[in-house]
Amino acid sequence: MTLRSSTMTLPALPERAGDRPETGPEVPHLQFTQTSPPRIREELRRWMAARLPHIITGRSEISAPSSWAVFLDGVAPAEGARLLPPRGDAEFAHLHTDGSLHLALDPADHAAFLASGWGERHPLSHLGINVVMLYAPRDEAELVVAKKVIGASYRYATGHEPAATAAV
Repeated sequence: MTLRSSTMTLPALPERAGDRPETGPEVPHLQFTQTSPPRIREELRRWMAARLPHIITGRSEISAPSSWAVFLDGVAPAEGARLLPPRGDAEFAHLHTDGSLHLALDPADHAAFLASGWGERHPLSHLGINVVMLYAPRDEAELVVAKKVIGASYRYATGHEPAATAAV
């Protein structure tokens, strides 16, 4: 199924339980509390590599050197999609060592995403950068939600569904 980037791509999310984690107010924008256990972080990495077709993985072009990023490979971004700087057409998400992610979402999805409590605006969003932070999943239930948000980022970036999205 091909989607237009001008349609909402984010499914309804449950409200995130607990207090908001402590994050940094500037770049690099990191999460300091409520981080992901290594097992959850690795499962998320494996899922992204296996379920997001037409990507390559590697070091982020914009984040800390320890960040693991996903880039479009052999496909152009969906019409109107604004991905992560510096290129704006390849890297659409990266995973930090704390388990949080930065990703591009359809601007039409930002309000619902932020209202759900699963993340926050990037400190440079006021400059027109289309990046939000998805808080680190703390357990299996939160990992399911993280996959939904990453799937929405992929749909926004490519106009296509992730592979086997039902298999979370």
